[in-house]
Amino acid sequence: MCIIGKPVILVPSPNVAEDHQTRNAEALVVREAALMVPDRDARDVLVDTMLDLMENGQRRNTLSDHIKQLGIPDASDRIAAEVLKLMTTE
Repeated sequence: MCIIGKPVILVPSPNVAEDHQTRNAEALVVREAALMVPDRDARDVLVDTMLDLMENGQRRNTLSDHIKQLGIPDASDRIAAEVLKLMTTE
């Protein structure tokens, strides 16, 4: 999501270990890089949230700009390097 830089509305599942999806979503929301709709509220507010976002170009641009700043283009290379380091360290 961060690399692509498109505005997103996250609906984290409450049924995952330690509700980590909500914590990850909140990390983006506090940086104005995403919107979040709690799963329990999705039926009631998700469509309205999406329509509001579609009509608000300034909000879309802000979300897009902020989420792009969080992208790490070489993340897979960094992860692979760490895995290789762990494999060679005794």
